[in-house]
Amino acid sequence: MTTLDRPVFVIGCPRSGTTMLQLMLHSHPRIAVPPETRFMIQAYHARRRHGDMRRPDNRRRLAEWVAGGKDTKFRELGLDRTEYVDHAVAAPGSLGSVLGTVFRDYAARFGKPRWGDKRPSYFKHVGMLLRLFPDAQFIHLVRDGRDCVASLMEMPWYKLDVYHAIANWAEAIDFGRHHAAHLPAGSYHELRYEDLTADPELALKRLCGFIGEDYDPAMCEPRHVAQVAVPAHKVWHANTHTAVTTARSGSWSSRLEPWQISLCETVLGSRLESHGYELSGAPKATRDHRTAYRTTAAKRRGARLKRTSRERLIRLWEPGPLPALLTSGQRALAGLPPLPHGQLVESS
Repeated sequence: MTTLDRPVFVIGCPRSGTTMLQLMLHSHPRIAVPPETRFMIQAYHARRRHGDMRRPDNRRRLAEWVAGGKDTKFRELGLDRTEYVDHAVAAPGSLGSVLGTVFRDYAARFGKPRWGDKRPSYFKHVGMLLRLFPDAQFIHLVRDGRDCVASLMEMPWYKLDVYHAIANWAEAIDFGRHHAAHLPAGSYHELRYEDLTADPELALKRLCGFIGEDYDPAMCEPRHVAQVAVPAHKVWHANTHTAVTTARSGSWSSRLEPWQISLCETVLGSRLESHGYELSGAPKATRDHRTAYRTTAAKRRGARLKRTSRERLIRLWEPGPLPALLTSGQRALAGLPPLPHGQLVESS
């Protein structure tokens, strides 16, 4: 499958460095990756309410929700609302086409032919993204789980406890293993934050090989595009405005309490070691801490199973086509010819 226009999704546990990787990709002359949006998952799960996208009026209503919703983050993309809605109405009649048009318009804003998207929690929704964008490629950024936990606990927006933070990293790793084993060849690439910061050029050259693009040295200087692609209100991404550094790697040893380190290494030990992270030799976590973690992990697993069961039922009554028909790969998978460059719809 050609990789010249395939969408690229950056996934990983929150606080893994995904914003830095977003900026590295956005620094490439052919790829645009916007700040995080908040409409993809919501639109997919509400697809029955939005209706059949083969109807122009439904495409318009969905596009107006995307462009006008207070929580969709559309306003942070710097796009003209009316222009996007018009493009969405003119797009092919599928849910993925309407949503993908947002990102295509964002790439066009920078004169780039290819787009990506970044949201850490997408690691839980790879199946959904493939239903919308069947030619998608996924880049999973892995960071030492202890550093992720330490960073999460310091975030003003993170309201859960350390047990949830640890479970989040474990889930990201487990989902990653599943994706690596089951996604089509050429669709999944994994790299470590520590390798990316220690030798950005080498890691990015390998990454470019995966996505089918030539490496560009500008990718190693992501701070130059941070003012464009990172909203100013996200003060927790302040480090993206500075040079790439390894300074934060391993800082968990001074940021976590001793009992938290013990718990991380007790429940995450095999996962950490399988990704090349050395354990500190901390004593085994106490029984109470282990029990609290298992309870949290079980509740999260139960909630996930309920969501999965509900999604399977919803799939029995799809309101209309889901896969995008915007790229050459998407159209080839649907048995359609590619659209001429710059054309939004097929000629009548």
